Amino acid sequence: MIISALISPRTMSPISLSAMLPFAAILAVAAVGQTLVVQQRGIDLSVGGTISLAAVLVAAGPVKHQIPTLLMVVIVLLVCAVVGWVNSLLVTRLMITPLVATLAINAVLVGVVLLYTGGSTAATPDGLSNFVSFKILGAPTLLWLSILLVIILAVVASKTVFGRQFVLSGANPATAITNGIKVERNVVLAYVLAAVCYGVAGIFLAGYLQNVTASAGNSYLMSVIAVVIVGGTPLTGGRGTIIGTAIAALFMSQLIQLVLTLGAPTATQMLIQAIAISVAAILGAVRGGKNKRKKSAKSKAAA
Repeated sequence: MIISALISPRTMSPISLSAMLPFAAILAVAAVGQTLVVQQRGIDLSVGGTISLAAVLVAAGPVKHQIPTLLMVVIVLLVCAVVGWVNSLLVTRLMITPLVATLAINAVLVGVVLLYTGGSTAATPDGLSNFVSFKILGAPTLLWLSILLVIILAVVASKTVFGRQFVLSGANPATAITNGIKVERNVVLAYVLAAVCYGVAGIFLAGYLQNVTASAGNSYLMSVIAVVIVGGTPLTGGRGTIIGTAIAALFMSQLIQLVLTLGAPTATQMLIQAIAISVAAILGAVRGGKNKRKKSAKSKAAA
């Protein structure tokens, strides 16, 4: 933020921030879901397809099926939960590598979305658009709801026994099983909650954009993974924080806005994300190496 204010002050103007923050909030919600899966030593590549599915269902569903918007929101979240459950079954019961399983599910979801929409754009119901965009203290409702969701998950993960057991099962599954923690249950829960988070992100996206295409969520796959890694959650599982992911979503959104404001082409966005992932991975490896050396030194001293 400080660099943005120095290099390009207009990116910190109220207009620029009001345009950036809603998308940062949507990205944060989706990335928090991915964080839960990564903490369980998994990866979920169905994020793009799930967001697209949620967005088009909540946009086109009420008119197409004559269903009240609120009921459609509930149905969408249930559908997303089923998607996450299927992902978890492929990983835990069929023992398919998460990368392959979730990528296959993503392909299925993309096909379902294209079949459902026929490739056409769906207009979001006015009720949902008005609710998502309604401003409280100058910020849209979706921003406040995103913050609330992040805080709830962060508190559960760090301040409750269940949350600590959830983290332990990802950090050291063998130890967790020895202590009576149901690791497989936590993996299933992670994929289901992640898919629900993607669904919430898709609903917010549909409400904010007002017009949804079949490819609405495609751009989120790379962005979500970048945010998770930049936020400090290693792909090896265990460590990482929900709050860190949310802050990383804000960081990445502002960084991309700064780059585009400076006149860089849109394609540069992918390059920036790749660089951010690389830098975060290197810093994480350096920090992990230092921690291992410290532990080794303490063990030798104790001996």
